[in-house]
Amino acid sequence: MSWINEIPYTDAAGQLKKIYDRVKGPNDNIDNVLSIHSLRPHTLVGHMGLYKNVLHNSNNTLPKWYLETLGVYVSNLNQCSYCVDHHSAGLKRLLNDDTKFNKIVSCITKDELQDYFTFQYLEGLKYAKKLTLSHHTITESDIHALRDQKLSDGEILEINQVVSYFNYVNRTVIGLGVNTDGDIIGLSPNNSDDSENWSHS
Repeated sequence: MSWINEIPYTDAAGQLKKIYDRVKGPNDNIDNVLSIHSLRPHTLVGHMGLYKNVLHNSNNTLPKWYLETLGVYVSNLNQCSYCVDHHSAGLKRLLNDDTKFNKIVSCITKDELQDYFTFQYLEGLKYAKKLTLSHHTITESDIHALRDQKLSDGEILEINQVVSYFNYVNRTVIGLGVNTDGDIIGLSPNNSDDSENWSHS
């Protein structure tokens, strides 16, 4: 599951058990990206609060499928197969359109985004790449380029936060050797109207 010790659901107690009960999926399954925090449960609280509000909050105005696409793209750039696998499955479920899904994944894999994306969606992905691979080169002109594509400052913040979150979680997963063994691929906290509901389905 990872290169450090973890506490499984069956052995959890106290604060950790309470948090696990909030995030568990079917059959008390805890995704490895979450159980990696088990030795410091307070960090799982921080992770889940960020994840739920950045990616699964009804106050976001960009489409959920696009935010998920940003996550898959950033994870691919970072060579994080764990997050690519999980969030590709989530993206496929959100789209419910195999043709569209396959086109998006093909563009991401080849890093030829212009083959599918245009206008604000393409510009957002370009910003995602720059923030992931060469963040030190970003200037205010990059924000102007996003605005030029009719993205509001709030939507620019959404993109920035999703990209930043995935860079964080990619490094958590890769840095601790987390794999998908035992995971149910593609589960997510889907109640976007309740930021406190972390259950996975």
